[in-house]
Amino acid sequence: MAADRVAVALLVLGNGVTPAGLTPGSLARVRAAIDYVAAGARPRRVIFSGGWAQAREGAPEPPPDCREAALMVAAARDAGLDRVAELSAECRSRSTLENLLHVAADGLLDGLGLGPARPLGVVTHAWHLPRVRFLAGKVLGLRGRSLLGIPAAGSSPLYEYGVRAASRIGFLGVRDPEALLRRERQMVALLRRGV
Repeated sequence: MAADRVAVALLVLGNGVTPAGLTPGSLARVRAAIDYVAAGARPRRVIFSGGWAQAREGAPEPPPDCREAALMVAAARDAGLDRVAELSAECRSRSTLENLLHVAADGLLDGLGLGPARPLGVVTHAWHLPRVRFLAGKVLGLRGRSLLGIPAAGSSPLYEYGVRAASRIGFLGVRDPEALLRRERQMVALLRRGV
């Protein structure tokens, strides 16, 4: 970790939850945040974001303590991460876009003075980082050196390349949070119809 590139806060994005708990992908992201701090970084705040992505498939809403971000916070506490940083959770999201929109709306990044000298560390898989960077630019206004990718271990699913391309095309010219959500819902509806 380069001394000039230490994240002032971490945003850990979820990667799924099952009835048995966090998916291996979500656990890998929690582990990456823990490892980042263990390597000497001392972020002020670690924000976990994830609700229940399965809501899009009609799955019932889980109890609040069983949503993805709450489970990730519990795993981080078990590892002692709460002794070095303030932990918080955003538990309503069903997508990467919603992760960023809800974190911003809930004020979870307020007061951090984020920018190139004080980057936000984004903890996710390397294959997910390009899409997160694109959406963080639209939603949070953070681009380039204002974001520091902290990749979790794991391989890339082939569908991510299509999702990334669809995001760039589908969100072209859109910045307003409500418009972004409308556009995302339209894209999901088209995918479900097989268009």
